[in-house]
Amino acid sequence: MTPPPPPPAESVSAMMRPAPAFKDSRVNRDLLRPMEGVSLGYFALLATTLFFMQLAGGIWIYQVYKGLGIAGYAHPVFWGAYIVTFVFWVGIAHAGTLISAILYLFRAKWRNAINRSAEAMTVFAVLTAAQFLGIHVGRMWKSYFILPYPNQRGLWVNFKSPLLWDTFAITTYATISIVFLAIGLIPDIAIARDRATGWRKLLYTVLACGWQGSSKQWKAHSRTTLHLSGLATPLVLSVHSVVSWDFAMSIVPGWHATIFGPYFVAGAIFSGFAMVLTVMIPVRRIYGLERYITDYHLDNMSRFLLLTSIIVGYAYASEYFIAWYSAVEAEQTHFWMRAFGPYWFSTWCMLTFNGILPQLLWFKKLRTNVPFLFVLSIFINIGMWFERYVIIVEGLSFEHVPAAWGVYTPSWAELGIVAGSFGFFGTFFLIFLKIFPVVAIAEIKELEIHERVHGEGAH
Repeated sequence: MTPPPPPPAESVSAMMRPAPAFKDSRVNRDLLRPMEGVSLGYFALLATTLFFMQLAGGIWIYQVYKGLGIAGYAHPVFWGAYIVTFVFWVGIAHAGTLISAILYLFRAKWRNAINRSAEAMTVFAVLTAAQFLGIHVGRMWKSYFILPYPNQRGLWVNFKSPLLWDTFAITTYATISIVFLAIGLIPDIAIARDRATGWRKLLYTVLACGWQGSSKQWKAHSRTTLHLSGLATPLVLSVHSVVSWDFAMSIVPGWHATIFGPYFVAGAIFSGFAMVLTVMIPVRRIYGLERYITDYHLDNMSRFLLLTSIIVGYAYASEYFIAWYSAVEAEQTHFWMRAFGPYWFSTWCMLTFNGILPQLLWFKKLRTNVPFLFVLSIFINIGMWFERYVIIVEGLSFEHVPAAWGVYTPSWAELGIVAGSFGFFGTFFLIFLKIFPVVAIAEIKELEIHERVHGEGAH
């Protein structure tokens, strides 16, 4: 048996030649580009968000002067647009933790392109939500009364108050979210530090915490991220479950239900993913990040939207079924009034935007159709705000005694402050976009090296 002929000399040299080194200059250049320069469109958008934020600030000052009477509160509804928007923003914050923590624990590689924007969105959404606790009670400067600390007056907080539960939930969630974002930013800040000048150089040098990219530092960073992910994961379930208990612990028809915990958590993740699409699709288009935020990422996020939409739709159906099956007149009347009473428009917007329109995502072409996803994400956010409006306002409007029924209409002051909350959120996100990398550079490099070594199709 004759041995096979030796390979050609050029093949041997090709096999012995080392693999080309991974060049990261393009990744750095592409992902640092959003931080460079300020366009006229950016200034216009920032001016718009600042206008709404300042408008809300002026209305709040006027409310402090005149009192909560300028709000639309009227017996029996004393939880209105402020609490609705508080629950909405807490829900928006949950996608950041899900993408960053839970998907990290499951080693889902597709999270790397969107986790940074989701983490930043989480922090800003929590800070926005926290303001509504003070705005709702009116005298924001006395908010320290809901903080559980001993004092010389011998006072203590009322642990039966939902406001106190929300205080614990918000402070805990804000703390872990800020720490998670700060730890994840360190390697990218070091990359920006090595290329920055002037005040940016000083800022990044301080925030990089002496990062040099040594193996010891990377090991500590990976371990810290893992531990924070394990700590943050239960918060996705606990924080919004606490918010749901604000309602479920009462005996108000339509609220007193055991489904509220998982129902609120699924709705929070649903609205959070929609908001990530709302803010990242324009960034992807404007700064040319299609190479890093690909159709693969949009498809996976669309699948999550579809899954959580089905869960939320099931919760809607189960609420109506249980109200009918229970034969409790107050519950049946409540859900009849929800669909055909004074708030019918809000209810049908909720059902259409959250339960029906997302079913179009069963079609793969639509899951990667950027204009469709952008419009759908906006509709979902509108529908989720109306969901909280229907639950809170309609629940309080039609309780057990028909003689005490009433209809609530938001005042111009409430709507102005609600619009200002979007301005507050947008302003901070736009500023973040110009100071810090909106896509995780180090994690993108890690993923590209992995793909280079194990094949271009690896995800």
